[in-house]
Amino acid sequence: MNKRTKFRNRIFNIIEIGNETDIPSRVFDYFIVVVIITNITDLVLETFQSLSAYMTVFNAIEVVTTIVFIVEYILRVWTAEFLYPGIPRWKASLRFICSVDGLIILLSILPFFFLQGFVVFRMLRVARIFHLFRINKQFDSFTVIRTVLVEKRNQLVSSLFIIVVLMFASSICMYSAEHQVQPEVFRNAFSGLWWSVSALLTVGYGDIYPITPLGQTMAIIISFLGVGAVAIPTGIISAGFVEQYQKAQDSSGGQIMNLQTLVIDIDSKWIGQSVSEIREGDHIIIVLVDHEGAPFIPEPDYHVRYGDQLAIYRESEG
Repeated sequence: MNKRTKFRNRIFNIIEIGNETDIPSRVFDYFIVVVIITNITDLVLETFQSLSAYMTVFNAIEVVTTIVFIVEYILRVWTAEFLYPGIPRWKASLRFICSVDGLIILLSILPFFFLQGFVVFRMLRVARIFHLFRINKQFDSFTVIRTVLVEKRNQLVSSLFIIVVLMFASSICMYSAEHQVQPEVFRNAFSGLWWSVSALLTVGYGDIYPITPLGQTMAIIISFLGVGAVAIPTGIISAGFVEQYQKAQDSSGGQIMNLQTLVIDIDSKWIGQSVSEIREGDHIIIVLVDHEGAPFIPEPDYHVRYGDQLAIYRESEG
């Protein structure tokens, strides 16, 4: 590895890894968190007419934070080959540009240049709020949230499918029961869909409601079904958190430690070592491995590879 490649790899380690043992990396993590929160706060404060006297300050904050986002975006594109090893540099850069992180950063930058243009560009400022999701990557404890959502994605999709079916079925039923007596309220099946969404999701806006005995009876049944429908994905996610908690307990002997995340680079001594060897030699427990965007809980005989992103914690020595 030549000096330029090593330098680029070091930059990647700083901007990508949330490793508590790497001081520059942690400083960068917290710095980006502060910049994101400052940018979002500035976006909100700009909407207050009573603070119009400070608009110059708000504009300056927007310029500075946007420049930080631009520099970060350029660095991430420049070092993408270490995020996606094994593919050409230009393909790795293109892959990052098209990734969720890359699109969020890009959409956060674009409104700064087109703010005075079409309405669609001004609306892109909302994309800055999605920048808050990137804070999750800076704190290791949020790793478990992503793991739960990934592992339970099939069950969550199935539960959402059930909710959609219930919404359409209740919409058509309510339209059939109420259209004759409330033609202006239940004009079509879509009007019934609006009612079914507010009923099934227990919102109950009250702008559309049944007045016939049949419609009111169906409303009672649909409301009860709505309570159960909303509880399904909630129960799935809760069960997922319980499973992750139990797995962490099993791995740590009943002690939950603070998770750390790191990405294995070319110079790592762990490349080729198994999970059990790393635990015996360095007292490091690997609870999650993310290889090329596919997270999984490793077996003891799994051998660490270059580019792996690991969720780890140090085993207590007492």
